[in-house]
Amino acid sequence: MMPSGETAMAAVLIIPAIATLLLAVISSYQAGATINVVATALTLCASSLLVAVRPAPTLYLHVDDFNIFLVVLNTFVAFTTSVFSASYIAHELSTGRLTPGYLRFYHAMYQVLMLAMNVALLANNIGLMWVAIELATLTTVLMVGIYRTPAALEAAWKYFILGSVGIALALFGTILVYLAARPTMGQGMESMAWTLLVSHAASFDPALLNLAFVFLLLGYGTKVGLAPLHAWLPDAHAEGPTPISAVLSGLLLNVALYVLLRFKILLTANAAALAPGALMIGMGLVSLIFAALMLYRRRDIKRMFAYSSIEHMGIITFAFGMGGPLASFAGLFHMTMHSLTKSAIFFAVGHVSQAKGTQKIADIRGLTESHPILGWGLVLGVIAIAGMPPFGIFMSEFLIISSTFAREPLLAIPLVLGLLIGIGALVLRMQGLAFGPASQPNTPVEASYVPLFAHLALVFAAGVFLPDALVSWFRTVATMIG
Repeated sequence: MMPSGETAMAAVLIIPAIATLLLAVISSYQAGATINVVATALTLCASSLLVAVRPAPTLYLHVDDFNIFLVVLNTFVAFTTSVFSASYIAHELSTGRLTPGYLRFYHAMYQVLMLAMNVALLANNIGLMWVAIELATLTTVLMVGIYRTPAALEAAWKYFILGSVGIALALFGTILVYLAARPTMGQGMESMAWTLLVSHAASFDPALLNLAFVFLLLGYGTKVGLAPLHAWLPDAHAEGPTPISAVLSGLLLNVALYVLLRFKILLTANAAALAPGALMIGMGLVSLIFAALMLYRRRDIKRMFAYSSIEHMGIITFAFGMGGPLASFAGLFHMTMHSLTKSAIFFAVGHVSQAKGTQKIADIRGLTESHPILGWGLVLGVIAIAGMPPFGIFMSEFLIISSTFAREPLLAIPLVLGLLIGIGALVLRMQGLAFGPASQPNTPVEASYVPLFAHLALVFAAGVFLPDALVSWFRTVATMIG
């Protein structure tokens, strides 16, 4: 008998919580890695059940077409990253970069991060959304600094300070939304339930909603990594463990953008409020062009792909700012493809940096000769993230460009220019990294290649054919957002 929707939703939250308690007391690395993988696999199974059985919304939690799509994506990438993490962290333990005590902390915090992101996605209460994002921020701060090197601690502090500023701005925006709702909906918890807020939004004070969205865009935009609020992101990627880089780029940026889009839907439900699209288009284009230019000056391979994440979050924000069925469809599709592709790239980069003993691009050469599987996996990942056919990102970028040309042709010029600048930088860097004589050292690594090529296979398949059910799903959510 299939579990009820309430049971499945509870399992998505309870499994990471129980796993956190177990991992906090288990000192064995092998047992910890196994529990970490099993817990994320069980959470993925529970989230998949929510596709078929939807629980009734409560004042605190709810499931709809928008968040169930992201919950499944979130739990899938969390599972594949935990598989990658098992082999990656084993190497860190053998080389002495991490101790057994830190590994126990790492595994426990990994599950706390999964729990926080799942709560943020399933929350119906806008205050609970904020608390979950704050918990995810604090957890990743601790994980970024886990190596305890001066650079790692500096990156963690920068992330903490900038993230705290952003989350404080988001809190103020959330309070303003509550104040806008209170005259209509009263002072109870109903005034913070998103499903009720959106049904009454037309009667809210538009001035308060306008001011709230500005603070929410700046606050959650910091978590998304939009320029000029991005300064924490490259350092966090470069100095933290690579599995956390995969989770940051593939999941946490999406979760923060999801919360912002919930408030965008709220704002568009009020005809007298400002149209949020112009602000999102502006920040999206600035992020795209700035990050594309910065790709040329990066000397650290993880930092380079961190700027690539800023670039793509700019593209996605631009698409949702444009709005409308096609652009919103393309934005959702691009979110999915970027999550799968960028996490796959970090899977490859993590083992490459272990094999070469460095993250410096100048010291990594000839990967296809020294480590063919890793080298060609990275090449395929770069081809995909650059938007080359037949991978899925080509299709999502094509749809975004087509929609922009049809509605605002002048905006298509900086959009295409930014994309071309980014492609040029990635191709230029990849030539030296992947081809030519191999640099030393060429240390063999015990790597699990299944997550890397599973992600790339999905991105390839999505670029060739999208099932009708998935297209219908994206269209439904695009209508909700647009």
